[in-house]
Amino acid sequence: MSDAPHGAARAFTLAALRGDLAGGITAAILTIPVSMGYGLLALHVLGDQYVSYGILAGLLSAIFVPLTCVLLGTRVAMMYAPRSVVTFLIASVVLEEVVRGPAAVAPLGDIRWTLTLVFFVIVAAGLFQALFGLLRLGGLIRYIPSPVMAGFQNAVALLIFLSQLDTMLGFPRHIPFTRIAANLSLVQPLTLAVGLLTCLVIWFGPRLSKQIPPTIAGLLVGTAAYWSLSALGYGAGLGRVVGPMPSTVPTPAYLAGFGSLLLGTREILAVIPALLIGAFSLAIVGSLDALLCLKMVEGVTRQKSNSSAELRRLGLGNMVAACFGGIASGVNLGANLANYRAGGRSWVSSVVSAGLILLAVLFLGPVIAYLPRVVIAATLVIVSIQLVDRWSVQLFRKAVAGKLVHWKVMTLDLLVVALVATVTIAFDLVTGVVIGVAVAIVFFLVRMSKSVVRRTYRGDAVRSRRARDPRLMELLAAEGRRIVVLELEGPIFFGTAEDLANRVEAAARDGAVYVVFDLKRVNELDSTGARIILQIHERLKREGKRLLVSHLQDNPLLANVLTDMGVTAALGREAVFADSDGALEWAEDQVILGHGADADLKDEVGVDRLTVLAGLTEAECALVKGMLLRRTYRKGEIVIVEGSGERDLFLMSRGTASVKVGVPGQGRQRRLASFSAGSVFGEIALLDEQPRSATVTADEDMVCYVLTEDAFRTLVREHQSVAITILRNLGRELSQRLRRATAMISQLEG
Repeated sequence: MSDAPHGAARAFTLAALRGDLAGGITAAILTIPVSMGYGLLALHVLGDQYVSYGILAGLLSAIFVPLTCVLLGTRVAMMYAPRSVVTFLIASVVLEEVVRGPAAVAPLGDIRWTLTLVFFVIVAAGLFQALFGLLRLGGLIRYIPSPVMAGFQNAVALLIFLSQLDTMLGFPRHIPFTRIAANLSLVQPLTLAVGLLTCLVIWFGPRLSKQIPPTIAGLLVGTAAYWSLSALGYGAGLGRVVGPMPSTVPTPAYLAGFGSLLLGTREILAVIPALLIGAFSLAIVGSLDALLCLKMVEGVTRQKSNSSAELRRLGLGNMVAACFGGIASGVNLGANLANYRAGGRSWVSSVVSAGLILLAVLFLGPVIAYLPRVVIAATLVIVSIQLVDRWSVQLFRKAVAGKLVHWKVMTLDLLVVALVATVTIAFDLVTGVVIGVAVAIVFFLVRMSKSVVRRTYRGDAVRSRRARDPRLMELLAAEGRRIVVLELEGPIFFGTAEDLANRVEAAARDGAVYVVFDLKRVNELDSTGARIILQIHERLKREGKRLLVSHLQDNPLLANVLTDMGVTAALGREAVFADSDGALEWAEDQVILGHGADADLKDEVGVDRLTVLAGLTEAECALVKGMLLRRTYRKGEIVIVEGSGERDLFLMSRGTASVKVGVPGQGRQRRLASFSAGSVFGEIALLDEQPRSATVTADEDMVCYVLTEDAFRTLVREHQSVAITILRNLGRELSQRLRRATAMISQLEG
């Protein structure tokens, strides 16, 4: 049995190695011509004598950056190579700082010293990148919205596609996309046919063969078709090949030059600040480009990586490459996607790719020189098509078909995608991302600026949990509209606070005297929001009205902001409540006091007036009264303890009491209900014979008549009609409570 797992592990290892080899080979084949082209682009502003150095600089970058990153801990399949955006900026820095600027201090024709200045910029940019990683700035990529990422991804896909059109059409020289229509007479049909054949083989490769990666199959078939046509005499109608490659043994030849630069004359040292400024700009753009590409690669490969650690490794890799004469690299999108689709899943594929490029530099230049450019272009065309963001395409199709449910939000996202893609294509990556993030923030603020009021209810429909005399309940039903509770949610900031003020003003015009802000669901409050709350309080105060707040202690952030802004002090301690129920009760008390309705409710309620004894004859009432025990409780004294086993029935004659349960994990209690004179409590445990479900505490000095469990059992045995009447009254009391709770829940949910 032990052989089976061992064999399975061996098969898995071989399969993984085969995938990494295929992926590395595919990535190397794609990377070599791209690196050569970008290296040439970076240094072409220096003149024709730097062409070979530029080609070599691109290839060396694609060798030493991935190898350095693997040595520093990269374990995922990540391909690095010169990037278009970064290379364009390198060319600009070289032109402005080395050729034209104050750094142009090298003697005319001194190639070595000029290149030392160029690669010093690269090594300084790598150092800045590594510092960005140490400062954990890579995590900022998480805050770039998905529509911005999708727009950037689609722009890159389109740019890759357009950049290969002139090669696919067989033009003898580079022709911008905008001028292709004017040069259709130069199109080579055979070259286009080879390119399309390569595309078809790669696209349908998985159906044709599962043994050969589709990219390699396309390269083989395309190359074979190209040279077959050439052998048949159609060479004049075919496009160019890669061409001659330089060959040399890489050494850190520029490391000593960097030391000489830093220890040079005053004239030399004077140019270093200008070079560092260019390097800092290059590091910012290169880091942003790398992070965006890293995010896209993660979306395709599902291989997570630490963005800050990647910046550190990439920066150090660029420093090493510069010492050997390489330009800066970034995350190579095309090679990464091709590697993944060919089966590459680990760092082995990165080493294979770098190793093959090194072999190409040392030995394989003549072989790669005969690789048709149209075959490489066709491979990149397929990569560009596969790079298009599927989410935005699906969203666009649904929008056109009218199948979007939340069409406003989705349409705004599509606009961001289109805007970022357009700006990136028309200008550059940084401009596109900056504008996209700015627009996304504006859209976010617009969405968040919807009303912060989750729900509004009046005191005549929803009352506190305090049980009151029926006459007081009738009063609150008539006058409760003077109390309004606003349940708030989300952020209270400059975009929402003004709407809140308007809602309060409208409620005040409609007769509200006591306004309660329920802050339980508020997650953010800025200074503008706090100031407007203070203005609401002052406006209500001038009109003889009150603003109350609840759940403030549940959110220390809100409490601190309101304290710092002077809102808590202005409201007063009596206007801040633990929950909305407490605020409602206080407001109800003010309404009742304003009508003097409780003046005749202070006296003790006689036993014969207790609702639980309704329906008994005088004799029966006297019988029960003889069984009752009169007890008094001081304010704050506990009447019933949650979890206790005693089951006495309490008939309140004077005072009030609250029923509370502990809030898990918060070390405090929440009030479920309160009772006033004439109420009955403790009946649940008496009826179901279970432990007490809550704690009852006297809110003020209180008088109760207690029917003990033993006395109740005596009534059940010896005076069944009396017991039945009491049970009927208890059932009626429970039914009324349930109806009130149902009505309140219905009002709140509605």
